[in-house]
Amino acid sequence: MDAAPLPPDEPAAGGELTAREREILAFERHWWKFAGAKEQAVRELFDLSGTRYYQVLNALIDRPEALAYDPMLVKRLRRMRQTRQRARSSRGLQAGG
Repeated sequence: MDAAPLPPDEPAAGGELTAREREILAFERHWWKFAGAKEQAVRELFDLSGTRYYQVLNALIDRPEALAYDPMLVKRLRRMRQTRQRARSSRGLQAGG
């Protein structure tokens, strides 16, 4: 994958993923291949802050089109998100004592 500018984020016909959404999924498949921090690569490739990128990514992996496009990746990302949510919940319960 190169760092070329992404095409406009226009919805594709029939509820398909946009080119930008496909690029985000491709990036998630191979982000460790980029030199430096992930957030820096996100800013350079997508012109998004880390926070905004994760908002977009989380909405994207909830879409059935993303699951159909790359089921293994989307399922892995969903599991990782669920694990983080459980960890935050258990920390909150422990702190509430």
